[in-house]
Amino acid sequence: MDETVFFNPGDSIGNFHDHNEAVKAAQIYKQQQNEENKNVLVVHGKNNQRFDIFLEDDKITHQNENDTTKEKPYKISDKF
Repeated sequence: MDETVFFNPGDSIGNFHDHNEAVKAAQIYKQQQNEENKNVLVVHGKNNQRFDIFLEDDKITHQNENDTTKEKPYKISDKF
């Protein structure tokens, strides 16, 4: 996936230096929270030094943007 999305970094469920660790944590989170109908995203920050986990519902869009000063671009790495 090579899609750029925007999130407020404060909405991050977790951040990791290792991609595999981030994927594992996202899968565990989704299972423990019973979020079967919601997508959990593992995204790569613009500095490419870490991976963050977000709920797809927290993605900033034109419909829900209110304070764009806190948004940061991320590239989607995995979607569960």
